[in-house]
Amino acid sequence: MTVAVRFPPSPTGYLHIGGARTALFNWLFSKKNTGRFVLRIEDTDRERSTEESVQAILDGMRWLGLDYDEGPYFQTQRMDRYKQAINQLMASGDAYHCYCSKEELDQLRAEQRRQGLKPRYDGRCRGRDPVSGVQPVVRFKNPLSGEVIIADLIKGNIHISNTELDDLIIARSDGMPTYNLTVVVDDMDMGISHVIRGDDHVNNTPRQINILRALRAPLPQYAHVPMILGQDGKRMSKRHGAVSVIQYRELGYMPQALLNYLVRLGWSHGDREIFSMDEMIELFEISEVHKSAAVYDPDKLLWMNYEYIKSASVEQLKLHAAQHFLNAGIEIESRQNWGEILRANQERSKTLVELAQRCRFFYIAPGEYNEKAVKKHFGGRALQALTACGNQLQVIDQWRAEPIHEAVHAVAESMELKLGEVAQPIRLAVAGEPVSPPIDLTLALLGKAETLRRIHRAITFMQQHMS
Repeated sequence: MTVAVRFPPSPTGYLHIGGARTALFNWLFSKKNTGRFVLRIEDTDRERSTEESVQAILDGMRWLGLDYDEGPYFQTQRMDRYKQAINQLMASGDAYHCYCSKEELDQLRAEQRRQGLKPRYDGRCRGRDPVSGVQPVVRFKNPLSGEVIIADLIKGNIHISNTELDDLIIARSDGMPTYNLTVVVDDMDMGISHVIRGDDHVNNTPRQINILRALRAPLPQYAHVPMILGQDGKRMSKRHGAVSVIQYRELGYMPQALLNYLVRLGWSHGDREIFSMDEMIELFEISEVHKSAAVYDPDKLLWMNYEYIKSASVEQLKLHAAQHFLNAGIEIESRQNWGEILRANQERSKTLVELAQRCRFFYIAPGEYNEKAVKKHFGGRALQALTACGNQLQVIDQWRAEPIHEAVHAVAESMELKLGEVAQPIRLAVAGEPVSPPIDLTLALLGKAETLRRIHRAITFMQQHMS
């Protein structure tokens, strides 16, 4: 069997975390089985669908690297095909016109509730004569007996009696086909072999199976992925933090880190946490996806992002951090030693935004000093220590970390100060903050002329403000 899967988002908003995980599971399944991955935009909700949302979905897929083999297909461009399928069902006696008014259906549901029954359409128009002046809907004639068995690859066999299913509408009175009809026709025409989607679609699946059978189409295999919950046990939503894929890009997450986190959100391979994309493809099995809901943990995701930043090559960091550096007012490659600057800060940064901020002082001198740090590190003998350091650093010929380290140590020893009592005033002088890579490395990367200029500026500041 040729494997073909699809990811069919609706362009009524952004690509959210749950959708991205579903796309990833489909993508991994197709790669592992040398199949096709189809992107289908389900845009029949014309009032809510927007071009901006379509672009947000495409941007999110591109950023994550989830390339598709076919598409994007748009359902609004396939209306003639859906009408053809509806006519086929009408001709075979598997669909019929329903002339019930809204008032008639409301009355039916009210009576069913009064009797303690589940509200559902009772099929009263199955043999009804046409009603003049009424534009009918089209309903699918669901089997009245038997059951549908979904051989779910995750949940196992799911049995649904046909008596639980009513005759659903497959075309509205204006001729617009409905979701369950369009999905079936698309999956049939696109040769979809496996439908991997959220378990909120379990109730749709028996209806879609019955329509596929009526159209004499082969049935795909189904796998319903459990939903994602917030830490409060409720369905993932905006209140649990960022839910848009693009938001994670803006917050400074590596796409590989987000994908790694998502694949572990409902699937596991022993106790292992970190997987390369090749390892995900090799090890992922849809049958091993957990049956229970997954819980989103923002701290775990942040930890994973840190691990990816820490182990990334400087070229990878440059690729993904470039925009964050521009947002901070700097161009990564404007410094000749940009790679060394990134390496010096990557193990200290949990996000790419933080990485850009930590690197910023290497490119742009701080306009002011951290007020709290000034009180702590610019008092006492700091002015004397800075002045002595400036003198010692001035005479270094080979501007490298080793002689810089020796110079700072020499000042501390001569003044009988702890190393931090000398290093911290220097750090504050050059970075504006009390945090940076080791002081000798920091100064080596900053350069001799710029280091001395910033120390001199700090000395002037202390003479003017700390007396």
